[in-house]
Amino acid sequence: MVNFVDSVFLTYMFVGMYMLVLFIFLYLPNRDNLFHHPKGRPEPVSIVMPCYNEGHQIGEAIDSLMKLDWPKDMMEIIIVDDKSKDNSVEVIKEYIKRYSNVRLIVNKRNSGGAAEPTNIGVKAAKYDYIAVADADSTPEREALMKMIGFLQKDDRVGGVTCAVMSKSPKNFMQRVQSIEYAIIAWNRKLLDLVGAVYVTPGPFALYRKKILLEVGLFDTKNMTQDIEIVWRMLSYGYGARMSLSTRVYSATPLSFTKWFKQRIRWNIGGTQTLWKYKSLVLKRGMLGAFIIPFFCLSMFLGLFGLGLFIYLLFKRLTFWYLSTYYSLQGNAPLLYLQDLTFTPSLLNYLGGILFIAGAIFTIIGLGVMDQPRLGKGNIFNILFYMLIYLSIYPIIMITALTKLITGKYSW
Repeated sequence: MVNFVDSVFLTYMFVGMYMLVLFIFLYLPNRDNLFHHPKGRPEPVSIVMPCYNEGHQIGEAIDSLMKLDWPKDMMEIIIVDDKSKDNSVEVIKEYIKRYSNVRLIVNKRNSGGAAEPTNIGVKAAKYDYIAVADADSTPEREALMKMIGFLQKDDRVGGVTCAVMSKSPKNFMQRVQSIEYAIIAWNRKLLDLVGAVYVTPGPFALYRKKILLEVGLFDTKNMTQDIEIVWRMLSYGYGARMSLSTRVYSATPLSFTKWFKQRIRWNIGGTQTLWKYKSLVLKRGMLGAFIIPFFCLSMFLGLFGLGLFIYLLFKRLTFWYLSTYYSLQGNAPLLYLQDLTFTPSLLNYLGGILFIAGAIFTIIGLGVMDQPRLGKGNIFNILFYMLIYLSIYPIIMITALTKLITGKYSW
């Protein structure tokens, strides 16, 4: 008879295997078209870039926008400074002297997030297409040309994202993140095949201005406004698309501490969004039929898995402690030879199969994204990513929920 713990493990493995099989079934028949994008034509675009204390790198970001393969008389760059404390404004003013299509708006206060300065820029934009860019990111030259076709082809598409990749990874922490970013980009394209893109990340995304205004612009109270805006567009009947054929390179945290803080913010924002749209389960197309349930399963299975692990660990340690204590009291042997044997079970086999399938899936994804795979030390990075890196996420989720419940969080 299967006990409760075994049932949980079986459920966890079933969901994991189901998602792997789903993604593989989406990938195989579409692998030759993943990088396809509708042919676009140049139209006026306003690029909005929120900025806070980015004086050391915003110059590179502006230069990358000016290098976009796009007519310069059909592009304006609006930088909205959120009351920076460094020399960001001075640096931007130097670029205004150099480029006639760059302008600066300084927010009256520090809003503590990216949503408010982005909304200010959107309202000030002259053109019907709005690109939002981060001050620490650099898009590829053809980014706009490969993304705008999705909007021009379908009036119901409100936003387009591209592959966000790690910019020039230098240390081990960044190299592991580069694996994560590549897999996320590939997965996001697979979700695009079924109309389930759920986020347009801040490093570089393209929107239709009239839809942004219609749905009410970015949520200034949400920690991940780039997730919330897509869910809101989906709730209004609009969609989002993913252009895998172009990339934006974004700076990633150098240290574990900064990475942990960033991921907490992401999880707080995702939870805020989930709670806001919880009433739309099984409603509004793919938002309620897939995206919301997918988020719920990912969150609660991760938390439950961590809780189960702690329970089993505590149970085993308690058993070892009591066994050792009473063995010493009774002068009995502490260890028998049969205690060193390992008896495989169905759960062991299923767990091994799931891990191997996940490893193959990861390697395929890295190959699709033309990222380093095996050899030259990368096999260790991949194993660390799968065994250690991903296992930290339930801890991040618990920390994020605690901060959200207590209200002790900030950008």
